[in-house]
Formats: sequence, C-alpha cells, structure tokens
Amino acid sequence: MSLPEPAVLIPAIARELQAHLKAQNIDNARFVGIHTGGVWVANQLLKELGHEGPLGILNVSFYRDDFSRSGLHPQVRPSELPFDIEDQHLVLIDDVLMSGRTIRAALNELFDYGRPASVTLVCLLDLNARELPIRPDIVGATLSLPPNQRVKLTGPEPLTITLKTLDHL
Repeated sequence: MSLPEPAVLIPAIARELQAHLKAQNIDNARFVGIHTGGVWVANQLLKELGHEGPLGILNVSFYRDDFSRSGLHPQVRPSELPFDIEDQHLVLIDDVLMSGRTIRAALNELFDYGRPASVTLVCLLDLNARELPIRPDIVGATLSLPPNQRVKLTGPEPLTITLKTLDHL
C-alpha cells in the first residue's frame, strides 16, 4: 500500500481549510493541536497558512474513556491554551482519526475551558474505523486498513507516515 506524504497533504489541507473558514465567515480562528501528532501537524499547517498566532496544545490523556484499559503514560503533560476559548472559533487538529475517542476526549476538555462559538475538525488521516459518530471537516486522506494494521506519524521534522502490522489484536 502506498501511503500519502504529509508534505503533499499539508498544503492541500491548508487550501481546503482557508476555503472552509471563508465560507463560514471566520477570519480569526484559534488553532489547537492534540498532543503529540496533532501538534506536529498543526505547526506545519500554521507555517503553510502563514499564521503566526499562538497554538493551543491539548493533552487528552485524563479525558480518554479507555483510560482504565490503556493506563496513563508516565510523562503526561497538562494542556496549554494560551487564549480564552469562550465564543471563539476553534480549529482542532489531530494526526490520525480512527475510533473518534481522542476527538471526543478533546471536545470534553475544550468545553471544560469554555463554550467555543464553533469547532472545525482537521485531521491528516482518517482511517475510516469509527466507533463514535465523529467526522473531520477537513481531511488530508482517508485510508481503509485491515484490522491488524495501523499508521504511525513520526516527526516533527520531517513528518513521515509509516505502516505498522500488529502481531496481536
């Protein structure tokens, strides 16, 4: 399987996001990346857009509904939102949308900080394996993988996507 290149996806996402924000009459969006891969994608996207505003960083580890199953990584850092989100238009950025649970956790956390005017979801990849009814507004590429395969984003410079085959499920 040939995997898409982030260097090709990011400019396409930037163009689509600009058109989406313009169509929604949003000219002052705040950007929030989900730790870790979403932050890498967000930084590349902001560079492509020429946006110099602050980037919010969400670490959704405490908000995951599968926390008891997966446990907490020993180096969990708190979220950093250097702006008020109340009544703001947010662009939430993640690297890979799979089950939808990370996005659900991110939305729960964002609403603990306030009530945004809107949230636009941007994902580099959609694995088309949803467990929750969550869909990205802007997506770089959609992949359908066998159950024993996953993608991994490495970075931050350069961003690369690799395919991993799991030994067990």
